[in-house]
Amino acid sequence: MSDRYCVIGNPIAHSKSPQIHAAFAARTGQELDYERCLAPLDGFEATVRRLVDEGYRGANVTVPFKLEAAKLATRLSERARAAGAVNTLVFADGEIAGDNTDGPGLVADIVRNAGVALGGKRILLLGAGGAARGVMLPLLLEDPREIVVANRTLATAEAMARDFAAYAERIAVRGFADVEGGFDVVINATSASLAADVPPVPDSVFCQGTLALDMMYGNKPTVYMDFAAARGAVVRDGLGMLVEQAAEAFALWRGVRPDTADVLNSMRQ
Repeated sequence: MSDRYCVIGNPIAHSKSPQIHAAFAARTGQELDYERCLAPLDGFEATVRRLVDEGYRGANVTVPFKLEAAKLATRLSERARAAGAVNTLVFADGEIAGDNTDGPGLVADIVRNAGVALGGKRILLLGAGGAARGVMLPLLLEDPREIVVANRTLATAEAMARDFAAYAERIAVRGFADVEGGFDVVINATSASLAADVPPVPDSVFCQGTLALDMMYGNKPTVYMDFAAARGAVVRDGLGMLVEQAAEAFALWRGVRPDTADVLNSMRQ
C-alpha cells in the first residue's frame, strides 16, 4: 500500500493540493496517495488522531485549523513556532511534528519564479493576521532593508512586531492610511480580495516596477492586483506560493524537493 497523506480543512472540496502532490509524486518517482479530508469545525484533533491511527504519514492543514494544528503538534519547527500556526504535519516515531511552509513558499515564488531578490529591499506587508505571521520569519531571513507591517488595527500589528523583534529590528508598524513612501515589494496578506476590496493604502506605495503580490488566487486578477497594476506595479497572485509551499511540505515528507516550474505552468493553464 502506498504511503497516505491528505489536506485537512473545512471547506476542502476546492483544494488543489491533491492535484499538485500527484504531479510531484509522478515527477519524483514517489509512491503515495494524497486526498482531501473534511474535518468538522469542532473535530480537528479527533480527525488527526484518526489519521495517525490509520497509518497516514502526514497532512497539510488549511483554513480554519492552522492555529489548532500548532497547539496539537508535539514538536514545532522554529518557523512554525514564530508564526504560531502550522500548515504541515509529519507523523513519525510517535510524534506529530508541526511546520509552516507558507513563508518559504512565498519567498521561493518571489525569488525564484518572479526573479525578485529581497535582500536590501523595502517590503510592505499588508495585514497582521495568521497569513502575515506565517511569512514574516522567512521574509526577515532574506535580509530586507525594512519590512513595514500595515494593518487596520494598529495594536495587532504592534503585537506582531514585538513577537518578531528577536529576529530583526527592521520592522516598522503603520495604519493603512499612514504608510509613507514607495516600496520594492508589496504583499497583500489580508482577506480583502475575498470581498473584492483593497486595503486602503496610499497609491504612492506602488512605484513603477514594484512587485505587488496577492496571496489570493483565482481565474482572473484580484481587485488588489488590478489596483496595483494601474499604478505601475508588476502583479502576481498566490498560485505560485501555493505550489512552492506544497513542494516544501513534499520535501519534509519524502526527502526530495520536486521541481515546480512545469507544475506551476500547468496549473496556470
